[in-house]
Amino acid sequence: MLSMLCVRVCSGLTGLRAATRVQRLHSLSGMTVDQIDEEVAKLLQLKAQLGGDDGKHQFVLKTAKGTRDYNPKQMAIREKVFNTIISCFKRHGAETIDTPVFELKETLTGKYGEDSKLIYDLKDQGGELLSLRYDLTVPFARYLAMNKITNIKRYHIAKVYRRDNPAMTRGRYREFYQCDFDIAGQYDAMIPDAECLKIVYEILSELDLGDFRIKVNDRRILDGMFAVCGVPDEKFRTICSTVDKLDKMPWEEVKREMVNEKGLSEEAADQIGQYVSMQGGMDLAERLLQDHKLSQSKQACAGLTDIKQLFSYLQLFQVTDKVVFDLSLARGLDYYTGIIYEAVLTQAGVAAVSNDAQNGANAEDSVSVGSVAGGGRYDGLVGMFDPKGRKVPCVGVSIGIERIFSIMEQKAEASAEKVRTTQVQVMVASAQKNLLEERLKLVTELWNAGIKAEVMYKKNPKLLSQLQHCEESGIPLVAILGEQELKDGVVKLRVVATREEVDVSRADLISEIRMRTSEA
Repeated sequence: MLSMLCVRVCSGLTGLRAATRVQRLHSLSGMTVDQIDEEVAKLLQLKAQLGGDDGKHQFVLKTAKGTRDYNPKQMAIREKVFNTIISCFKRHGAETIDTPVFELKETLTGKYGEDSKLIYDLKDQGGELLSLRYDLTVPFARYLAMNKITNIKRYHIAKVYRRDNPAMTRGRYREFYQCDFDIAGQYDAMIPDAECLKIVYEILSELDLGDFRIKVNDRRILDGMFAVCGVPDEKFRTICSTVDKLDKMPWEEVKREMVNEKGLSEEAADQIGQYVSMQGGMDLAERLLQDHKLSQSKQACAGLTDIKQLFSYLQLFQVTDKVVFDLSLARGLDYYTGIIYEAVLTQAGVAAVSNDAQNGANAEDSVSVGSVAGGGRYDGLVGMFDPKGRKVPCVGVSIGIERIFSIMEQKAEASAEKVRTTQVQVMVASAQKNLLEERLKLVTELWNAGIKAEVMYKKNPKLLSQLQHCEESGIPLVAILGEQELKDGVVKLRVVATREEVDVSRADLISEIRMRTSEA
């Protein structure tokens, strides 16, 4: 009896999953009726997933892991954020470029340290081994070398791809946008670097995401610190990658990884621990220049001197209240050669701002809730692509746009404010029947004048329906046509919010709409 039931339920099913179910039912022939019913229900569900009796495959409608769709409301928020960022980039004199979404695999190989395992490799497509771009910086360096460009200030906004473990609620995806600003060229030390930090400050302030801190450090200081602490040269990069985890792991776990997994001596790890706990501003750089151990490293001293110079420019740019010199900041990417920085949001009300602008932000007790920007100086990357090894000094910053989107979306959900998904300024409506042609004539006049307008796709829509559409969509004005208005050569202009109505001559309508929508 049970065997017949199995055969009937599983008819049309193929593959190992169905066979496993049948085998399980046979092995549990002593089951109760309820248990059998439960197993049969599971089989029927499996059958529905794989296809019905007609053999048609049932598609699972979902986005790929680590990706998502965006509805009109979410896109409106994203567009607003993009406009803020692009406006800032342009304010600082940047021009824009674009590069292919995939690069030759060898272009990306060896540029990202331990993160190289996150690169998406594509199947061989006719002799070229390709990979999806991991960031926008390496393609930018390739672009400079290929086109022999030695001087440019550019921004680039595009999608990148990482085979990471996604955390969708925290804005970590496998496909996501990056917004990069970079300055390439030979300039005096720390002036372009300071401008990059100023840009981060302006964007985060304008987006009003909450309190934030911009951490700065220098790769030369890290390398000098590793050297005086007894880290072998060949372990610099791998230890740097471990230090980079301090924003996610406590020191005890970071030390354990250094000693147990990376083979570093416990004494060296303890010495590193003393340094990476230090935070401050220009005063810390001055103090470390007098440190009896760190001052033995020429590259550490060069980095500390540049940090001092950086803070003097940041003071002129009026941003030192948010910037902190943090020796725990490492940024694990292999291509950084000098200044590195990262912006993090902090929990509201926790972080205290230092009154002494010269000494940078007081980052004590700040609780990080996520990195929203990062970057640094990479003077050797372009030279890796140039046939003659010619170097083009570069410094840049990448805005962590997806995390910002997540925060802005949460704020919009919590707020009662309605998010408009269109920019329509006026709805052309009719109060009576048989006025479709007149509505189409008027909306054409408005479109030709550059006015954002729309009309209902019905011959005889009810006036109430047209007004309700305006209220739901946030359209501020309605241009109402009726038999009397047509005879008088006027249009009744209605303000949706106040329900005020005024007759406007047809000749003055466009200027009146522009005035009322602040586009005069």
